[in-house]
Amino acid sequence: MKIPRLLVFISVVCGVLALTSGWLSLQVQAQTDAVNFVIAKDAAIPMRDRVVLRADILLPRPNGSFPVLVYRTPYGKEEALKDYKTFTHAVERGYAVVVQDVRGRYASDGDFRPYQNEGRDGYDTIEWAASQPWSNGAVGTFGLSYPGAVQWLAAVENPPHLKAMVPAMTFSTPQNFFFAGGTWDLSWIEWIWDNIAPDVRVKKNLAGPNNYKDAIAAWDQLGLKMESELPLASLVELKDTAPYYYDWLSHPAEDPWWDWCELRNKYGRTHAAVLNLSAWYDDNYGPEGATTNFAGLLKSRSGQADPRTHLLLGPWVHGVDNTAKTKSGEREFGAAAAVDYDDIVLRWMDHYLRGIDNGAEREKPVRYFVMGDNSWRDADAWPPASKATPYYVSGLTPENPHGGLSLETPGGREEFTTFVSDPTKPVRNIYDSSGAHDYRDLAKRADVLTFDSAALAQDTEVTGPIHARIFFSCECRDADLWVRLLDVAPDGTAFNLMSPGLDVVRASYRDLKQGRQWLTPGHIYEIHLENLITSNVFQKGHRIRVQISGSFFPDFSRNLQTGKSEVTSAETKAASIRIYHDREHPSQIILPVIGR
Repeated sequence: MKIPRLLVFISVVCGVLALTSGWLSLQVQAQTDAVNFVIAKDAAIPMRDRVVLRADILLPRPNGSFPVLVYRTPYGKEEALKDYKTFTHAVERGYAVVVQDVRGRYASDGDFRPYQNEGRDGYDTIEWAASQPWSNGAVGTFGLSYPGAVQWLAAVENPPHLKAMVPAMTFSTPQNFFFAGGTWDLSWIEWIWDNIAPDVRVKKNLAGPNNYKDAIAAWDQLGLKMESELPLASLVELKDTAPYYYDWLSHPAEDPWWDWCELRNKYGRTHAAVLNLSAWYDDNYGPEGATTNFAGLLKSRSGQADPRTHLLLGPWVHGVDNTAKTKSGEREFGAAAAVDYDDIVLRWMDHYLRGIDNGAEREKPVRYFVMGDNSWRDADAWPPASKATPYYVSGLTPENPHGGLSLETPGGREEFTTFVSDPTKPVRNIYDSSGAHDYRDLAKRADVLTFDSAALAQDTEVTGPIHARIFFSCECRDADLWVRLLDVAPDGTAFNLMSPGLDVVRASYRDLKQGRQWLTPGHIYEIHLENLITSNVFQKGHRIRVQISGSFFPDFSRNLQTGKSEVTSAETKAASIRIYHDREHPSQIILPVIGR
């Protein structure tokens, strides 16, 4: 990754700065071809509990008062300044920029508990920035992933000087962040191991990898073992570096304890202008966070002439750099797929912080990328108008080694297709990266049911939320149902249309509000999956494929199928699962088909 020339000047600056009458007592001047600026290192920012967080601050020259952009990160402010040019581009446009290490990370004091302090600390940082002599009182926030989440957690505390924000590729609810459909997201183990634990080992003088590169190398050797550990709470490798992980595990999905990071009931608490940005192949929570937050803001601001919220959905995988790429996984989307992330962020800020008439308020509030067509669409609402079209699954036939998927309503008496789910031999995700991958080989597994449509006679666009309605029974007390949607090309390539996590539900959590409800073996249940979402054109000659399995490991925890929790038990049970497809039990996937 190229290092901006700014960092040539920044890298020689060190030391901790004190505050004198609101001004930083030590400043370093630097100049590039584009901008004359001042940078202050390790500025001390006191929180309400007197814990001191530290930030690097970039100020335009000459002296003045400026709108302020705040960026808060657990990954190291020094690394952020090296990796991203957004900060220097912002200074060029006349913004002061605050780049802060969150509590307990790198230069900042305190104990790090992911996300749990970010609401209060974010509020305090925003209000501190607004009060500085170099600030004109208008503050914006931006960032992707964790730096996106901290924005929302602060915003729902309603800091009065927060005027605009661009939270990218982040969450809306712990139910689709720490969990997915009631299953535990195992990717937290690798996230902690790679990104958080090394700095903790340095601070505590602990054995083990003490930098990102060494942590990645060690993960290659230990990762699968750590993810395979049962019970989950018996994992020893994170005991010294991440005690909060075990605290998370002690709170099941339905526990009200998680409300501290629930956004869906708090949209009325923020009045900032919000650009929600995400991607079809974002990490396990996918675009659900952005679409849910967008809809929630619209509802809370109904009646306002300008609700000041937009939605942008692209075909990328997780990460700032990936928004400039045209390929996600193995699928190429063409030159139109790449965007200028910095310009998107700063254009939003220019309008809502600096009052520049750049047309942002006159644009349609929704912009999304249609895969297959490989083009952008603008819309007045999300989701766009569509026709809910049910595709029904049917059993195997001599002519079709897979099950069928058709518009024809099933008839006849009780009919089902069976597979055996064994937690000790789970369905594995053979890819260790997100994005579109060729999953054709999953159809060869006996524990994966595959249902294919006929070759399509015309292009078929599916855009918006997808609803799966599955009738099933299990010779067990609990089971997970994964319902995967794929686009199958004439050559057999079978691309997934979303990241795992949106396409799963734990049967005992079929109604999360009711808490955990165990299954009665042999009883037929109707299960609904409502988080699936995509925008894709199934081209003429392609097939629509639905696959159903009982696991998808190691992305998410395995259901033990005993009625006991994988957090505290290692006892497993292989079980026969029936998927029904008859007149009384018409298992189906309901696709939002766009007229063409």
